Amino acid sequence: MADLNSIIGQEQMIEHFKSAIEMDKVSHAYIIQGDYDSGKKLMASVFAKALQCEQKGTEPCNHCTSCLQADTGNQPDIIYVSHEKPNSIGIHDVREQINGSIGIKPYSSDYKIYIVDEAEKMTAEAQNALLKTIEEPPAYAVIFLLTTNLGKLLPTILSRCVVLNIQPVKDELIKKHLLSLGVEERQAEFCTAFSMGNVGKAIRVATSEEFNEIKNDCVHMLKYAKDMQVYELIQAVKELTKYKLQIYDYLDFMLMWYRDVLLLKATGNANSLIYQEQYSSIRDRGNQSSYEGIQKIIEEIEKAKVRLRANVNFELTIELLWLTIKEN
Repeated sequence: MADLNSIIGQEQMIEHFKSAIEMDKVSHAYIIQGDYDSGKKLMASVFAKALQCEQKGTEPCNHCTSCLQADTGNQPDIIYVSHEKPNSIGIHDVREQINGSIGIKPYSSDYKIYIVDEAEKMTAEAQNALLKTIEEPPAYAVIFLLTTNLGKLLPTILSRCVVLNIQPVKDELIKKHLLSLGVEERQAEFCTAFSMGNVGKAIRVATSEEFNEIKNDCVHMLKYAKDMQVYELIQAVKELTKYKLQIYDYLDFMLMWYRDVLLLKATGNANSLIYQEQYSSIRDRGNQSSYEGIQKIIEEIEKAKVRLRANVNFELTIELLWLTIKEN
C-alpha cells in the first residue's frame, strides 16, 4: 500500500505536504519535477490518498474506505489522466478527462484530485486548455502535474502552480533499502551507484532479469569497440535495437564506465571504481585516451540521450555515438 513509509528520502517535500494539510493551505495545482522512476507518481498518490482519508490526518490511515479504494485504484475522486498517443497529451485528453468533469462536485470526498503523469508531453493547445481551469478552479479541485522537464511547460502554467522538486536520495538510504529487498550486497552497491540518487531506478535495475544481460553486453562493447571495424560496429548497433526500450539504462552504463575511466586516470585510486571487476580494462582505456577525448565521449553520451528523447532515428544516433567513442 502507498503511504509515507513507501517514500525514501524527500523529507522536505513530505513536510511541505503535511503542513499544507494541517494548516488547510492545500494549493489547487502542484508541479512535481523529477527524473524518470524518481517517485513523482508515488508522491502525488500518497498526498492524494492523505487528502481523501476519512480520518482527516496529515497521513493516510490505510484503513478507511477511501484509503482502501485508493490502494486499488478505485477511489472515484482521484483521477489519473491517461493519453492514447504515447508521445503526446492533446487538447482532447485535457478537455475530456479534466475540463469536462472538474465542475462536477466530488463523489464521496472533500477533494477532486487529478494526477497528470508525463505532463511535459502536453501540447501547447492542451496546456492552454488546462490553464483556463487552473486560473479559476473549483475550491475542491487539486491538480498534480508530474514532469521530467519544467522547460516543456508554459510560463503561465508554472506561475500558477506550486513547483516541488524530487531530490536525489543519499546512497546509504538506497543501499539499505535494496538490501532489505534481498539484493546481494555487491549488486546493491552497483545499483546504488548506477541510480545516482534515484530510488525507483535502483529498485528497477536491481530486480530486473535483463539488468545483467544489458550491463554485460554494454561492457563487452566498451572493452572492444576500439578494435572493431566500422562495419562490425554498425552490425553491433543493429543488434542493440533489442534494448531500445532500455536504451537510457544502456547509456547510463556507458556514462558510469567513462566516469570510472576519468576517475582512475586522474587519481590512480581504484577503490572508488564502480566497475571494480573491470579494473584492468578501465586502466588500459584511460592510458589510451586523453582527458579531452574522455570528456568528448561523455558529452556525446548525454547528447545521444537528448536526441533519442527528441525522437531522432535510433540506429543513427547510436551509430554516431559509437563512432565518436572509437575515434576518441
